[in-house]
Amino acid sequence: MPGLCWSLSMIPRMKTDWSLHARRLRRLLGVRQVIADPARCKTYAGDKWFAAREPDLVVLPRHTADVSRLMRYASRNRLDVTPRGAGHGYVGGCVPVRGGIVVSLERLNRIREVHAGDFVAVVQPAVLTKSLQDAVEKAGLYYPPDPASRADCSLGGNIATNAGGPRCLKYGVTRDYVLGLEVVLPDGAVCRLGSRCHKNKTGFDLHRLFVGSEGMLGIVTEATLKLLPLPPFRVCLGVGFANAHAATRALTAIFSAGFLPCALEIADQFTLAAARKRTGSRQLEGCNAMLFVELDGQEASVRGELRKLERILRGYKPRFVNRAVGAAQVEQLWGLRREFSYSLRDTGLTKLNEDVVVPRSRLEDLFKLAARLQRRHRLPVACFGHAGDGNIHVNVMVDYDARGAKRRSEKCLDELFKQVIRWGGVVTGEHGIGLAKKPWWKLAAPKEVRALHQTIKTALDPSGILNPGKFLG
Repeated sequence: MPGLCWSLSMIPRMKTDWSLHARRLRRLLGVRQVIADPARCKTYAGDKWFAAREPDLVVLPRHTADVSRLMRYASRNRLDVTPRGAGHGYVGGCVPVRGGIVVSLERLNRIREVHAGDFVAVVQPAVLTKSLQDAVEKAGLYYPPDPASRADCSLGGNIATNAGGPRCLKYGVTRDYVLGLEVVLPDGAVCRLGSRCHKNKTGFDLHRLFVGSEGMLGIVTEATLKLLPLPPFRVCLGVGFANAHAATRALTAIFSAGFLPCALEIADQFTLAAARKRTGSRQLEGCNAMLFVELDGQEASVRGELRKLERILRGYKPRFVNRAVGAAQVEQLWGLRREFSYSLRDTGLTKLNEDVVVPRSRLEDLFKLAARLQRRHRLPVACFGHAGDGNIHVNVMVDYDARGAKRRSEKCLDELFKQVIRWGGVVTGEHGIGLAKKPWWKLAAPKEVRALHQTIKTALDPSGILNPGKFLG
């Protein structure tokens, strides 16, 4: 939270001669690959969260060999290194907590291969997610993971956090599409893990160990990703309800009828009120909950499913049912869903975006909890997100100029996370732990699990130089 920006400045920097290291690294990597100017370094200080710390140096590698040389040098000299993708994280995962070196992978931005016969793409980490999707769809192929920031976030960052998105209900998250990785370890060793085959049981699934590792175990310099055939037809329904109870009952009915939508999203009253104000939509007046349901596949079967789905949903007396048929109309309907975050920002309040996940049966309980938190802590709470898999973005909206707001927001988050854990849920489904959720790491993971994490970290990074200061220290 905003107060953490100040607290990071209290963490001492390493006592070292950074001008000396800058000169040596320029000889090792090239003059243009090393930035020491404080003004330029400052632009690599943080992500979309509230904490920031200026690094002492920034390195911009051009090749895997550059990353390897950097890590060998850093390992010998025990220099902290924080990997960075596009900087679109939401938990402070790429903040260089103790200063040191930020290694930005922005120049490793090529799509090396799209192979229609093998159904794979080989990419460097700085390729934007949407850029890959556009490229493979031209070949009639499909890369499903679709985080909301897909036009701005990088595939390397998606791998580091195991990003999801609306389509993960049917198709799975980033981990399910990573067939192989090229990874530079903290000591500079380069490992090629996995393969381009869609099935592989040769030893441990080591490449998956690095998916979701938040840059603490190694630096991904290339990824081999699984592709699917592009579904030829899409439809979507936007369904408004008078209350969240009706929406969650309708959601349960969708699954009970045997449907597995491509995406199934939900939004609450506060979110829709903000969207109504931003978009001017009269249809959203009196709408206190909304579902977005997308189906894809072969046209004949999808049209048949659409008719059955509409009959089910109309049984729950919706205020309206908007139908989108074909890719162009579907994208237009999803445009409203993509306005939600911007609508909440328009309120002028600070949005604390918490990506909790609860078992599906607890979805209505989560909405009730959000309403209680709003009353108890006198803070607006907006909920929307991936209802199909229980991953709801609970947004605590804070006016930090108001008296006691910071303390109330901290208590609100603490109560939220503790209740989610008691229900068997988890504190993060997409964004990672980073700095934002570090205070709840011990609650979220039993001591045996924390010890296992530390054992793996120590085995790969005995000096603790890679992305230090996060939940593993």
